[in-house]
Amino acid sequence: MKKYTLSKKRKLSSKKFQKVYKNGKSYANKYLVLYVFKSEKNLVGFAAGKKLGSAVVRNKVKRRLREIYRLNQTNISRNYSLILVGRKYVIKANYKLVEDAFLDLVYKAGLVK
Repeated sequence: MKKYTLSKKRKLSSKKFQKVYKNGKSYANKYLVLYVFKSEKNLVGFAAGKKLGSAVVRNKVKRRLREIYRLNQTNISRNYSLILVGRKYVIKANYKLVEDAFLDLVYKAGLVK
């Protein structure tokens, strides 16, 4: 049975988040931006800028991104740190569209097992 959890140990600290953001390679589509950086562990961070709207909207976007990553993490190669950033169009998009956008970026980045 696959384990679909996302523990706090797997989330990027502020310092590592900045490192991935500055030095990582980015892949983008209409809904998301994915930053990828080679590292010793699989770590992940989520972001939604203030341009997206109120705190309620930004938190909804981040919750959705966390869930999409959590369910698809077993398909992603090891030893990469990722940052998922929501764009304006992710607010009105349904879950399936956002998930497909995420998987598209993972394929573009070559992170599929």
